[in-house]
Amino acid sequence: MIPFTGNPLDRADHIRADPARLAAARIDPKALMLMLDGLLPVTGEGSALQWQPLVEGPELVFLGLDGGAPRFAPVPATGDTRPAYEIRPVWELLGLMGTAELALYGGARSIVDWHARHRHCAQCGAPTQIAKGGWQRDCSADGCKAMHFPRTDPV
Repeated sequence: MIPFTGNPLDRADHIRADPARLAAARIDPKALMLMLDGLLPVTGEGSALQWQPLVEGPELVFLGLDGGAPRFAPVPATGDTRPAYEIRPVWELLGLMGTAELALYGGARSIVDWHARHRHCAQCGAPTQIAKGGWQRDCSADGCKAMHFPRTDPV
């Protein structure tokens, strides 16, 4: 299997594009949040990614559905301009993860890092807010209203 492929989550664009359904996903009792230490994954037995119930506070990105259960990832306070392969703890963990875990973590890390580094509009400098469950950021300025999208580079 090729690393970083085979993410097991259903990206569920029909939910991310519908604010009411997205709000319902956030209060679903089966909803879980990926545990991250900044951008580093928190892992458990067998280097499996760890999940916890949603907590108040952080911006959240909707990753998708796992067997119908919503999965989210928190946006850290700051991003990292270094590629993951330059961060030794990540490099060591990546070698221990299975391909599904790699794909899930790689996608989550990429999107939450983008959010952490793009909190302001590239057009006018005003703050931006998460939109479409985290696959877009919208400018808050009345005269601008620019929409920003993450790059789709490989991890």
